[in-house]
Amino acid sequence: MCRYNPKIDLVFRKLFGSEENKDILISFINGILEGNMVIKDLTIKNPYNLSTYLSGKTSILDVKAVDENGVWYDIEMQMNDQTFYGKRALYYWSKVYTDQIDKAAEYRQLEKTIGIHLLNFDYFKDDRYFRRVSLKDYDTNEIYKKLDYTDLYFIEMGKFHKDISEVKTLLEKWVTFLNEAYSLEKGNIPENLNEKEIEKAVEQLEIMYFDKDEREIYEAERKIRMDTKEEMATAREKGLAKGIKQGIEQGIEQGIEQGIEQGIEQGIEQGIKQGIEQEKYEVAKKLLDILDNETIARKIGLSIEEIEKLR
Repeated sequence: MCRYNPKIDLVFRKLFGSEENKDILISFINGILEGNMVIKDLTIKNPYNLSTYLSGKTSILDVKAVDENGVWYDIEMQMNDQTFYGKRALYYWSKVYTDQIDKAAEYRQLEKTIGIHLLNFDYFKDDRYFRRVSLKDYDTNEIYKKLDYTDLYFIEMGKFHKDISEVKTLLEKWVTFLNEAYSLEKGNIPENLNEKEIEKAVEQLEIMYFDKDEREIYEAERKIRMDTKEEMATAREKGLAKGIKQGIEQGIEQGIEQGIEQGIEQGIEQGIKQGIEQEKYEVAKKLLDILDNETIARKIGLSIEEIEKLR
């Protein structure tokens, strides 16, 4: 079994951003570009090592590379929900694009830059798990070669629901790997995932070695995500149960005057509503130290004023 979760930031960078795993990165990118272009070689511009990871962890790119045709790539793994992730994606794209030249150099040196964003949360409203965003003429939908220097790809991994037996494309195989790595093991990989680079990725996760500092970072990142998920689930259960109980009690009291049967029915309905509201407040409290007021309000469904009162 794979020892580590490839969605965890440290593992993702070490797996896809190491020189010895360049073939894995090439296959992964080709899966995303399938039908558009195929790359045969690339150079990783920020190869993984612990010191650079620690120094740039909070502000800079996950994996940056350039292929044999001069096209640049920024590959990002984002686990936590972010309201303004679109702005972040554009910022990262612009960072890679503009950093290709010095201020004194010529614009002609700028090459196409592609941003690839793997999201472990739902960001767009529809059910598509994969989308490509490019510059197009507003009226004709035409892509001009003179302006074709940007593509943004978004993969919302939680929206991918195909069973392993149903996957066909290279992209589907890689998304399945990221979602199901915990169940895969070397020598027993399903036939539908039979790609040598995916087999190597599974093997790398099984044998991946972490020194003391790396292990502490990995465990800390994993614990934060597990604790946040568990706290939200617990708050949801407690809030809903408490609200239903209060609602039923109030409904029964009202039922003395309105009729016991009608009162209980109304009480259950009211209890569910109160439970949902109570749940929102409980979840919001758990997020106060993690997210800003606007993000909490948008995600939970409370007003900013209510969030400020909770603080």
